[in-house]
Amino acid sequence: MKKIFTILSLSLLSSAYAQSSLMIVNNYSTTFDFQGNIGAHNFSGSCYPYMTSSTPTAITVPADSHISNGKELAYKNFRDQFTGSLYPTTNWTLQLSPASSQVRAWNHMSIAPGGVISSNVKWASSQFQMYYAGTSTPEPSFGGLIGESPDPCTGASGYISTPYGDAEWFNITTNNVDYSYLQIY
Repeated sequence: MKKIFTILSLSLLSSAYAQSSLMIVNNYSTTFDFQGNIGAHNFSGSCYPYMTSSTPTAITVPADSHISNGKELAYKNFRDQFTGSLYPTTNWTLQLSPASSQVRAWNHMSIAPGGVISSNVKWASSQFQMYYAGTSTPEPSFGGLIGESPDPCTGASGYISTPYGDAEWFNITTNNVDYSYLQIY
């Protein structure tokens, strides 16, 4: 049912976002907060450039924060997420190769829409850990690397199932807009 609601919500979001890619994290869990990073990379040939959120701390999406109540994480792009998201990322770590890593501020020109980096990557994965809501206590059995599957760059699984909850990653394209969803139940 939640998947159907999510898909129906796409029609509303399509007109609101003119970018070609949108990242959504829906945390339907009422027990756990999501903490983690979100990554994007090149899917054509090499895995680089590779971008990972690197705010001073992990991104936190509180329990019961999803599109149904307007509290979802929604990243339109690397730059506009800072002023338009409930959970902004201050910095992004950019890797141009396995040996090259540099931090880019959210407003750096190379990661702005149409910039050389943002034009060559799409949302790909998340490394996350679930924490009991409102605490700093992790649930060690509920976390991992999830993302578009199959993805030879990350090896991420598209679905994680635990006794404490489930997480899934899926992509939908509508009206030439790519939507990447991370859903936590």
